[in-house]
Formats: sequence, structure tokens, C-alpha cells
Amino acid sequence: MKLILKIFKWIGKILAGIVILILISGLCFRLFNTKPILPGKLVDVKGTKLHIRAEGNKNNLPTLVLESGAGNDTDVFHWIAEGLKKNMRVVRYDREGKWFSESSKDSITPEIYAHQLHNLLEKNGEKPPYILVGHSMGGPYNRIFRDLYPDEVKGMVFLDSSHPEQWKRLAENGLFEKNQISLIKTLAVLSDMGIMGVYNSISNPKYMDDNLPKECQNRKQNLTSYSGKIYRRYLKENTINKAILSRTSQVSKLDSLPVLVFTAKKQFGDPEIWFEMQKELKNLSSKGKHFYINGNHGSIITKKENAKVINKEILLMAKLIN
Repeated sequence: MKLILKIFKWIGKILAGIVILILISGLCFRLFNTKPILPGKLVDVKGTKLHIRAEGNKNNLPTLVLESGAGNDTDVFHWIAEGLKKNMRVVRYDREGKWFSESSKDSITPEIYAHQLHNLLEKNGEKPPYILVGHSMGGPYNRIFRDLYPDEVKGMVFLDSSHPEQWKRLAENGLFEKNQISLIKTLAVLSDMGIMGVYNSISNPKYMDDNLPKECQNRKQNLTSYSGKIYRRYLKENTINKAILSRTSQVSKLDSLPVLVFTAKKQFGDPEIWFEMQKELKNLSSKGKHFYINGNHGSIITKKENAKVINKEILLMAKLIN
């Protein structure tokens, strides 16, 4: 019996030592690793500093404004921006609280994001007309922007965009299931403690989308390792998601606005339901066009070959609008 107790005592000491070592490693990571350098710049919008990347010369073509999905950053549009910035002005940014942007102290409403983007564009010296490009949940955010500033938007592009009725028609609960929410909360705490940073440094995990350049992959990994901010923003996006989609449902028509809809052929859920909703996005306008891309929800834009197809149609739209 004494031997067994002695063994358990030693096991306890070993486990305690491992925990202490992990905590010290995490603390060292937080103390000695610098915050990732933002690729764009921060612009103060009524007390909230928002991250913006504006490239390409201003000319007689509309300015392209890229809106990312619920959990993504500006780097997912790398190949879109690289392919079009030589022909037109291309702007991408992070919504409040996301990635390099500060969290807003204002009360969050579905319209606040459109107003913040409008102010951000003005503060950065951008001028309409705009073509709005939205991937995933970026589509609904853009529909709200167009509803509030119709005279400034001359075209819209939906990249495997979300649909106001998607959760009901796909029989899903939202962006995340309950077990996923618990995991995200845990990851946020581990990142704040520096433990995620230590783990990533040791294991060098493979980035989930290796279609992007290594620089983009490293930036995303470094930022998620630095603090739990990114993970907490996922949870915030999940909280406001239904309100955003509900507000989007009020924008039932885009009249004769030029619209391009690109749909990924590879879907995780029921593809036929998703494809039907994508057709409905195309039918929002009498000038809607629908294309299918050989990729999934992410690679539709992160794969260079797919971005090339999309860029060709966007540039044609821009020239026809002009």
C-alpha cells in the first residue's frame, strides 16, 4: 500500500512539473514574441482603428472592395488582389474586432459594419463608384452596405456567398455547434496563456489552406498564436450572425445592378439546396450571372487558378460599368 501511495505521489509531482513547465513556456512565449506586423495600416474610424490594405492606382474603373467571411482575414483574397491591382484600385480590410482591427466600443447592430466601412473608405481617400466582392458571410454584409448606400455601389460579386435562409434550409444551427463553441473558448484561453504559440512552434502544424503563399500562412498562424482575440471574435461573429442574415433578408432585390455569383462545386452539406440558394442570389438582379468553380468553400478564392477565372469576370464587369 505504501509503495502504491509513493508511486501516485511521484506521478503527481511529475504531472505538476509538466504543468508548471507548460505554463512557464507559455509565459516566455508571451514575453519574448512580438505581435505580428500588420500588412496594411490602421485608420481611426470614430475611435476604432480598422485595418485596411489599399493597392493599385486609382483610375476610371470602379474601386473593388473585398469583404471576407465570418472567420477570415484579408490574406484569403491574396490572389484576387494580386490579379487585379495592376488594372484597378483594390481595397480589403478587417471588420471591427477581427484580426488586426480593434474592437468597437459602439453597440453592435447589423448596420454598424456598413457605416464603419463607409467611413473607413472615406478616411482612406477612397471614392465611389464601388464594386463590392463578398466571400461567404461577406455577401450579406455587402448587401446591407448596398441597401444603405445604393448610389455608391455599381456592381456586386458573390463568392460562394451566404444566404439569409441558409441555416433553416440546411437544417443547421449556425456558424458553430455547441461543442465547437466550447473548443473555441478553450483555444482562446490557451492562446492568451501563450500555450498555443508554444505548441505551434514545436509541432509546426500544417496550414489548412496551403493554396496561399507561405507568408500569408505564417501571418495567420502567428496571429492566432499571439492571443485569444481571434478566437473570441469567432464567437462574437456567431452571436451576431442571425441578426446580420435577418437584416440581409430585407434586401430582396438588386434591380438591374450588375451581379456575378460564383459557386463552389464541392460542398460539405446538401449541394442541391446550396446551389438553389446560389441561383436565388443571381436572380436578385435582372443582370445577374452565375458561374460554378471547381473548388470548395475556401479554395474558390484561395486557389490561384480559381481566382484567375473570377478576376477575368470582375475586370470585364468593371469595364462594362465604366
